[in-house]
Amino acid sequence: MKFNKLGRTDISVSEICLGTMTWGSQNSETEAHAQMDYAVEQGVNFFDTAELYPTTPVTPETYGHTEDYIGNWLKKRAKRDDIVLATKIAGSGRPHIRDGRPITPETIREAVDASLKRLQTDYIDLYQIHWPNRGHYHFRNSWTFDATTQSRWTSITDIAEKLETLGELVKAGKIRAIGLSNETAWGTMQYAKIADEKGLPRIASIQNEYSLLYRTFDLDLAEVVHHEQVGLLAYSPLAAGLLSGKYLDGARPEGSRGTINKDLGGRLQPLQEPAVKAYLDVAKKHGLDMSQMALAFCLTRPFMTSVIIGATTMEQLKADIGSADVAMSDAAMSDIAEVYRQYPMPI
Repeated sequence: MKFNKLGRTDISVSEICLGTMTWGSQNSETEAHAQMDYAVEQGVNFFDTAELYPTTPVTPETYGHTEDYIGNWLKKRAKRDDIVLATKIAGSGRPHIRDGRPITPETIREAVDASLKRLQTDYIDLYQIHWPNRGHYHFRNSWTFDATTQSRWTSITDIAEKLETLGELVKAGKIRAIGLSNETAWGTMQYAKIADEKGLPRIASIQNEYSLLYRTFDLDLAEVVHHEQVGLLAYSPLAAGLLSGKYLDGARPEGSRGTINKDLGGRLQPLQEPAVKAYLDVAKKHGLDMSQMALAFCLTRPFMTSVIIGATTMEQLKADIGSADVAMSDAAMSDIAEVYRQYPMPI
């Protein structure tokens, strides 16, 4: 297992990060603990969660269960110092989370304390803003995104207030580093600029969607994170399972996420089928497992700090972690590039 530095911090994280968003709905606590045990045995030291989880589906009844499971594991295994633990504060729009209020200094302090309690720890290694208050193009919102509805002054003030509050929590020892999620190039630059101007903690990472089917990060954000030394933590590297090929031709395997979140967050639609089939042909041509090829490709990207995997079975987990040992040939990369030119944004 390879390790990378988290931004400009001295925190070293495995290039494979264990995602947890199915724990508490699709996965029981026993299954979650088995996944953590196996991941650690394979050299994974990085777990990512969120107060919102689980998400398959999101319900008021299961809110916080994933963090509870992780906290119980940490207490039983006594491995806290061996694990880099990341979690997130939910933004507005969920009535069962702080009455749907946006992220403010008050809600950040409230959310951090609640996560610390559920996780049964004194500190969080990486605390992330799950999505911005001002709106964004993620979660399939690119078709309706309109930045002209935003106020520059309000947005910058909002970012400064978040940074100042997070800075206080870093000084208090509750947080080691801070990160973003579902953020834009402009937003990331404002965080970096304000941190430099005010001597506040710099953003160490950005957790955005990235996969063979969704590569908007290759452009402006790739340039931003290179110059500002912000690492990408890629979520949905298998496009919610599309890149396993299991949903081709209308298939809906029993127990799969596609039977719970029916359109996989807007990804499961006809336009993705030709691209997935083309990538499957590439995998077959080069003797690669489809899912492992998709993950191994992500690991080749120069801006990648860690790829977040998620599995509902141990078989899936073993295959996903095994992608770290898959070498991508120049010929396979060339064939992937050809498919990408043909299907640049199918989801």
